[in-house]
Amino acid sequence: MKIIMIYDQIQSGAGIKDDHMVPLGASKDPVGPAVMMEQYLKKVDGRVVACLYCGDGFYEANPAEVSRKLCAMVKKLQPDVVICGPAFNYLGYGKMAAEVAKDIIDTTGVPAFAAMSKENEETIAAYKDKIHIVETPKKGGFGLNEALEGMCLMAHAMVNKDKEADVAAKYCFK
Repeated sequence: MKIIMIYDQIQSGAGIKDDHMVPLGASKDPVGPAVMMEQYLKKVDGRVVACLYCGDGFYEANPAEVSRKLCAMVKKLQPDVVICGPAFNYLGYGKMAAEVAKDIIDTTGVPAFAAMSKENEETIAAYKDKIHIVETPKKGGFGLNEALEGMCLMAHAMVNKDKEADVAAKYCFK
């Protein structure tokens, strides 16, 4: 199972919390949370083939252009699934993750979902009925390993169309 991760500047390691205007970038090697997910990815025969990223402010200033380019990269790389997140409690990133996941589903047909913490209340309320949103702890909170495992299980269920509703019921916002 080939996976693309979509990150903000913080999770990609391309910038810090205040570097909101980091332009679009990519890494072929797993970075950020993808590295921490390795043990769970092995259980579902998954591997991260690319990490795409941009600053949440850069996205907010150019949402249509950034989403179009991310969707084009998804089409080009042809992953089995796209994971947007984990956004934790970063509100700008959470909004970007949900919007981009929805755009990827709508324009490429590739399964996609977002992952974030409950602090992203507005985004969750707006998107939980349109896409799967895996619940994570806030940055530094307890339960990260369970959330990362849930993200891998959600990806596997969506790709294989196997027990998707059961996995979503356990790991996603309702």
